[in-house]
Amino acid sequence: MAKAAEKKAIDLTGHENIEVIGAREHNLKNINVEFPRNKLVVITGISGSGKSSLAFDTIYAEGQRRYMESFSAYARSFLGNLERPDVDKINGLSPVISIEQKTTSRNPRSTVGTVTEIYDFMRLLYARAGEAFSYLSGEKMVRQSEEQILDAILQNFKGKKLVLLAPIVKGRKGHYRELFQQIRKSGYTKVRVDGELQDITAKMQVDRYKIHDIEVVIDRIVVDAKDRHRIGQSIAKSLKEGKGVIMAMEENGKVHHFSKFLMDPKTGLSYDEPAPNVFSFNSPYGACPVCNGLGQIEEITEESIIPDKKLSISRGGFLPLGEYRDIWIFKKIEAILKRYKLTLTTPIKEFPKEALKVLLYGDDEPVAVASVKYPGTEWNTRFEGIINFLEKQRDEGSEAIKKWVEDFTIIKKCPECNGARLKKESLHFRIDNRNIAELAELDILALQKWFEGLEKRLNEKQRVIATEVLKEIRKRIGFLLDVGLDYLNLNRPIRTLSGGESQRIRLATQIGTQLVGVLYILDEPSIGLHARDNVKLIKALKDLRDIGNSVVVVEHDKDMMLESDYILDIGPGAGRHGGHVVAAGDPKTFIANNSTTAKFLSGKISIPYLKERRKGSGEKIVLAGASGNNLKDVTLEIPLGTLTCITGVSGSGKSTLIHETLFPILNRHFYNSRTEPLEHEKIEGLEHIDKVIEVDQSPIGRTPRSNPATYTGVFSDIRDLFAQMPEAKIRGYKTGRFSFNVKGGRCETCEGAGLRLIEMEFLPDVHVPCETCKGKRYNRETLEVRFKGKSISDVLDMTVEEAISFFENQPKILRKIQTLGEVGLGYISLGQHATTLSGGEAQRVKLATELSKRDTGKTFYILDEPTTGLHFQDIAHLLDVLQKLVDKGNTVLVIEHNLDVIKASDYIVDLGPEGGAKGGKIIAKGTPEEVAKSNQSYTGKFLKAELN
Repeated sequence: MAKAAEKKAIDLTGHENIEVIGAREHNLKNINVEFPRNKLVVITGISGSGKSSLAFDTIYAEGQRRYMESFSAYARSFLGNLERPDVDKINGLSPVISIEQKTTSRNPRSTVGTVTEIYDFMRLLYARAGEAFSYLSGEKMVRQSEEQILDAILQNFKGKKLVLLAPIVKGRKGHYRELFQQIRKSGYTKVRVDGELQDITAKMQVDRYKIHDIEVVIDRIVVDAKDRHRIGQSIAKSLKEGKGVIMAMEENGKVHHFSKFLMDPKTGLSYDEPAPNVFSFNSPYGACPVCNGLGQIEEITEESIIPDKKLSISRGGFLPLGEYRDIWIFKKIEAILKRYKLTLTTPIKEFPKEALKVLLYGDDEPVAVASVKYPGTEWNTRFEGIINFLEKQRDEGSEAIKKWVEDFTIIKKCPECNGARLKKESLHFRIDNRNIAELAELDILALQKWFEGLEKRLNEKQRVIATEVLKEIRKRIGFLLDVGLDYLNLNRPIRTLSGGESQRIRLATQIGTQLVGVLYILDEPSIGLHARDNVKLIKALKDLRDIGNSVVVVEHDKDMMLESDYILDIGPGAGRHGGHVVAAGDPKTFIANNSTTAKFLSGKISIPYLKERRKGSGEKIVLAGASGNNLKDVTLEIPLGTLTCITGVSGSGKSTLIHETLFPILNRHFYNSRTEPLEHEKIEGLEHIDKVIEVDQSPIGRTPRSNPATYTGVFSDIRDLFAQMPEAKIRGYKTGRFSFNVKGGRCETCEGAGLRLIEMEFLPDVHVPCETCKGKRYNRETLEVRFKGKSISDVLDMTVEEAISFFENQPKILRKIQTLGEVGLGYISLGQHATTLSGGEAQRVKLATELSKRDTGKTFYILDEPTTGLHFQDIAHLLDVLQKLVDKGNTVLVIEHNLDVIKASDYIVDLGPEGGAKGGKIIAKGTPEEVAKSNQSYTGKFLKAELN
């Protein structure tokens, strides 16, 4: 058995290990690395030491390049050549799949269900085994063959006179003159128009502007079993003319419906044959016609345009118009108000409904406005209404105008489908009394329970159809549970997931594909995972390894390292001080090493924290009755002047409570933000703080134009400094000359981006360095201006660490750059493209930006997992920064899973007990020592071990 396993691990070229020889990418110092194949390998080291350079920019880049090389020359001519990473040789490399954090989709149509393909299998299940119900009467829809229709008529209407009708027109306008002629030519003499039998006459027509139902009278029969053949022929003829639908009318006028397709026998409503695309919200056949399958609509409402009705129009009561100015639109409004004996200074609350309706939606009555150019004359024009104007601009305006209109747009749940995304026909197909949208709203754990033993609740026909599909669905749901995502639901848009969550979803999808002989490279998959769920993730990675794959994980997590087969530690420092292999080996051998990581793992070093907990200022913020999403009427108390941690398993309601309820309330209070907080009763204690700052993990920019220097604002000061240089003054260069975003000093080939975007037809777009400026962003003349021998482009290429010593005598610039160093970003360059920063790095750039501002001592900071991507040593630095903020009297609220931060906090609020529907309660609160005593709290159990 052992021999077989050994054989498996050897690749086709005879290599037992993966060998990287002479890696020099970025800051790697010509290193040689060797690690075993078909094992779980962790690459660790402090932030910026070169882990990603080795894993992604060297090993993955070479694997991708080799894959491209396998294409034909013709195919490669479209793709362009991928640059070879700076490495001498890599042996034993398998096909590589990378699962990074940054590849999340921004598309609102991409959901957990579509990405994992579970929803696609469910669509197939509903199309083939779903039971249809009428949305008019709620009756079960039936389909009958010709033979069944004949039997039903003979059985139910014995001895009765019936008129057999074939519906031709249903609920449509028109005069139908040609249709009547055609029916007459076909040999029929009677029709039933809107419930009334009529003879067809020459030039017969109906009212063109009314809605009509028209049926052809095919035959009049007396139902008798002797005439079975004759009645059968008439039914066949009726079904042919009525395209599969037939109506039988009794003498008293009562009509009965029959159909070869799905039909409601009561109302005659019929559905098309179900196909998988009928249940897809991304297909016109299934999507709700009002919201086009998005589940929500953007609406410009009266409330968003007129937030305060006590104001008059002249004082800015209509938000898009602002205060009164001597311009055309105000004159138009003034003329309209005259009709209602109102003026621009009348408070809007006193306007009659009719007047407000005209101002918002316009009318056809011309408005006369006196001409300034031609005194004595008037311009008569129609007023289209402010809401109509804004909607037109939203559809047709420039990007800047569209962005402006967004300020007055409110996102609402679609009134037609109530957020279900599908049209009503699709929502009336059920399996075991559930429609597909209801299943998509269940969390994964509840969904698994619903699918458990479903066969017993199906009929024989459904069971035969569903067996294979159910196997696939259950398998994929199992993989999502394995990576700790039991609290998500299939309808959750991918763009709302954190980097770690989206990475684990892709990991679950990869486990589902069951590939063998592949090298998987993952970038910190444990982000956002509670210590309890980390066990599941490690097991999932081991399963991936055990079926015959190599798994390389770039990771800082202690448990992951101790459970792995091999650890590689890159360091010793960050940036240019890193790039060496400082330790390697299986966990046992590794811990015996003297590297910083090994010391943290063995417990020789630990992150220091104050055993004495702060009591705070004595004031507190109390948020009462929060009940958004899965919160169960929660009352949150935050003692001010403390470092407070919000903890709990993934999906317990932390983000709902803080990001979607508390922060929008504070943001609205201090900055008049219009983001609506989720349901809550009240908030108290806002008078004790004077500003709120949220630092989340969203990117600092989606284009290469954004970088740490522009984001922190330090670049403006650097440009001012260059504009003060004698050379710049002689040439007449102003500050704008040193901007790469405006014409003048920038390179015009790449328009200052330093990169050119190459659009790949079937692959992600690629950025290549600009051939004119070689990535320097500026033209030759601008680069000739120097400060201390460095051009503006050289400054952008400096690391934060280099810039600190370079600008040591420029206090204004130094303060902003120093804070980047304090949060552990000494290794990134000032001009590094925002698109290349990880979620954790982007968050720390934001944190540094906020820290460089003067704090008031009453500032309320909200941070979302600031330890993302941080090594133990960096966490110690970060905690040092946060503790300094709190020492000055500020309040720092951190959503965190990292036990080092949790045990260093003054106060903990633990949510749970589980994720999803079983979460949403505060199960423990108090100091770390108090929470550690809680028997209900998972955090408490892990914290107890950590404190001991």
